[in-house]
Amino acid sequence: MEAELPDELVDLRSIVHRLQSELYIAQSELATPEGPNPPRHRIEARHVTRLEADIDRFDDSHERLHSFILSGGSRSGALLQLARTVARRAEREVWALHRTEKLSPELLQWANRLSGLLFALALSTNRALGVAEVAPDYSV
Repeated sequence: MEAELPDELVDLRSIVHRLQSELYIAQSELATPEGPNPPRHRIEARHVTRLEADIDRFDDSHERLHSFILSGGSRSGALLQLARTVARRAEREVWALHRTEKLSPELLQWANRLSGLLFALALSTNRALGVAEVAPDYSV
């Protein structure tokens, strides 16, 4: 995904790069069963706090939405929307797993905030590239 972001979006590229690393931390935590050997790396409160700060920062970089929007716009924006959809689906699976295996509150919060940040990044990307968001046509 990082490679799909234009060079002028260097700030977003660094965030996507960081998110890719955080995904490996989350995967490690999810793949390690409870027991005497906890995962070496875990999603922590600092990861959640950073996601929330990034959401606030990028939400402020575009106009407030007054309706739903169609996913898409620029290629980069569309890919971030796709990543958001996958993250939301993964969040539902994480919560389903939490019903049978105790997961950390930080991991659950992080999984929830991830899709929110990806949405904010998609909107910010389209705005930076001069691509307007399009509302659905409900008359079809």
